[in-house]
Amino acid sequence: MKIALLGAECTGKTVLARDLAATFVARGQRVHCTSEVLREWCDQHGRTPQAPEQSAIAHAQAQRVRDAPSCDVLLADTTPLLTAVYSDVLLGDTSLYPFALAHHAVYDLTLLMGLDLPWVADGIQRDGPLVQNQVDARLRDVLQVHDLRFSLVYGQNAQRCQCALAAIEQVRSRPVALESPPRWQWVCDKCSDAQCEHQLFTALLPTTGG
Repeated sequence: MKIALLGAECTGKTVLARDLAATFVARGQRVHCTSEVLREWCDQHGRTPQAPEQSAIAHAQAQRVRDAPSCDVLLADTTPLLTAVYSDVLLGDTSLYPFALAHHAVYDLTLLMGLDLPWVADGIQRDGPLVQNQVDARLRDVLQVHDLRFSLVYGQNAQRCQCALAAIEQVRSRPVALESPPRWQWVCDKCSDAQCEHQLFTALLPTTGG
């Protein structure tokens, strides 16, 4: 099972990937996590990439998935789609979308991080809450326009991991996917409001015993 973790900066992708990996390993499953190429690139060069350098980062991110060893669960800590969105929002470059969208077809599930965590500065790689909201809005738009199924993830610490696990179990237990899955429809006009979305998402979760 290949799981993509997407979200704007400072939304807990890496921490969630680690927590999910630990959970699956404890269950006796073989897990592989692909790390974020952009973070390593920024650490190496001491700056953020310019527009002509984004394509190589996106392709390197995809290659890590292709090179992953055989496993039961692959957790992709971001994908080329996020690189494409950042290139669009920050640099006005939309050229990476065709490649990023084609690559995204390999994932069985996309987990989209909610904006309920406090924003924390992290050197040159983070651009601030304003950009965080812009990237989040654009990412949601791309996922919906291209009919890419995703599950929202909210909560603090263990609660966030449990929220993601619930979404994963839903995918594992559902019948074979439809050839043309229904497009996501938002039922309120505050789709970037974490509290509003969290209440909607919680209401849609199946009730479990215990």
